[in-house]
Amino acid sequence: MNIKKVLAEVTKYCSDESEHKDPDDCQKWRDTTLMKQCKNEQGEIVKCGFLFSETGLSDTWTGLILMVLSLLMLCLCLAGLVKTLQSILLGPVAGALKKHINSDLPYPFKWLTGYVFMAIGVVFTFLLQSSSVFTSTLTPLVGLGVISIDRMYPLTLGSNIGTTTTAMLAALASSSDARTTTIQIAVCHLLFNIFGIILFYPIPFMRKIPIAGAKMLGNTTAKYRWFAAVYLLIVFLFLPTLLLGLSLLSSVVFYIFLGLVLLIFLSVVSLNLLQKYQKHRLPLKFQTWNFLPEFLRSLKPYDRLITSCCARCTCCKCGAKPVEDVSVSYGHK
Repeated sequence: MNIKKVLAEVTKYCSDESEHKDPDDCQKWRDTTLMKQCKNEQGEIVKCGFLFSETGLSDTWTGLILMVLSLLMLCLCLAGLVKTLQSILLGPVAGALKKHINSDLPYPFKWLTGYVFMAIGVVFTFLLQSSSVFTSTLTPLVGLGVISIDRMYPLTLGSNIGTTTTAMLAALASSSDARTTTIQIAVCHLLFNIFGIILFYPIPFMRKIPIAGAKMLGNTTAKYRWFAAVYLLIVFLFLPTLLLGLSLLSSVVFYIFLGLVLLIFLSVVSLNLLQKYQKHRLPLKFQTWNFLPEFLRSLKPYDRLITSCCARCTCCKCGAKPVEDVSVSYGHK
């Protein structure tokens, strides 16, 4: 089976039937399968012996089942990785790693420490050809306190640069007629990550923004276990869907929505700064956030709701810890 031919059929532009000699050309891809097919000694196409060869499932259902199995295996492997690291990195081993990984270069090269670890992240991600594997391996070490979050930051940035080498290698291996376009896309991917690093790393003040955000999210997740799932759904599913829908609805509505979000964000930041540095100049009502309803200034109402729903299930433990002040150990700087 020629995969390129199948993809060409799938992506063929079929909105104008007059462009095709045969009107049925637009529907041919529906009868095409991506399942592996083999030929017997007589040259006839027969089913190959793979996992779902005798089930009669379509490409869609087979792909969905394999995707679910892949996600389950990924979660199990990550859980096993965390347990293994927890059992290995105990006692003197953890102390030695903390001492060497979290230490800075000697003076006068101390300022180069972050860039050295960034280069290490690039090299290891290039060797692994996967930034997910690299960051997933180091993330449990941060939770165990072996690597500080300040040291993890440049390693992650370097991993973002290293992962662009995969696209660059794929672009260089493409056919000659499409090589120019593919290299342009790969370079765009590389420059996007480089400019992001230039924005958030060389200036020491800018480094505090993502690190402080990571600590805040970590502490919130430690206190409310359900927050991680909700955060992922909102940031990676709800918000992109909402913005896409608004952009398709009307550009005016889209810009009005963005303007309101920006106005609320600036108002919250300004009031927080005033409460922190110029609290005495504010009216008594605005010196704290208690003037807002509880559901607008705290996660406790949502936690009570989720906890009450989960209380009916004996095997569900998604509620918050009863401890008020919960913090996560991120290692020593």
